[in-house]
Amino acid sequence: MPEAVIVVPYDADWPSQFERECAILSMVFSGTDAVIEHVGSTAVPGLGAKPVIDILVGLSRVADAESRISQLGAQGYEYVRQYEAQLPDRRYYRKPRFGPRAYHLHCVVRGGDFWIRHIAFRDYLRAHPESAAAYFELKRELAAHCGKGAYTEAKSPFIEDVLSRALSGGHQRTAQQRVAPDGR
Repeated sequence: MPEAVIVVPYDADWPSQFERECAILSMVFSGTDAVIEHVGSTAVPGLGAKPVIDILVGLSRVADAESRISQLGAQGYEYVRQYEAQLPDRRYYRKPRFGPRAYHLHCVVRGGDFWIRHIAFRDYLRAHPESAAAYFELKRELAAHCGKGAYTEAKSPFIEDVLSRALSGGHQRTAQQRVAPDGR
């Protein structure tokens, strides 16, 4: 049986959850030029989502994430090496190790494709509430009828459409500094 997808209405505590985790990650990545961003649906005010906070850490080199595997582990993160075959320029961690995940941590080179696409998607949805509402409706519908793999695949055309608009319409920002939880 496919793994069920749970999509919930927006939770006003998601930005606070990110901020608390960001403080921990700032200590872990001290001594680097890391930029820590709240991305994914939980980073868009009003957008319902799976209740997992996606965190993007932009580094000047991915080795800075690799050298902190034990420090991240001490903070409850599990390093998931097997996804590197699919995305070799990303180091992925999840927390907690067991049970429902609360955080997904994506460590990438700042300014690389993964970084640009995730920031652009988030920023576009923040600036276009009608697109965020359409995305939430799509996710609710898919979650009711699809398992995890089919859900992710079925969202792809919508995501690519938004990214096309975001990257071609001047909506992209470089995110050299962290963004406030309300999108400023």
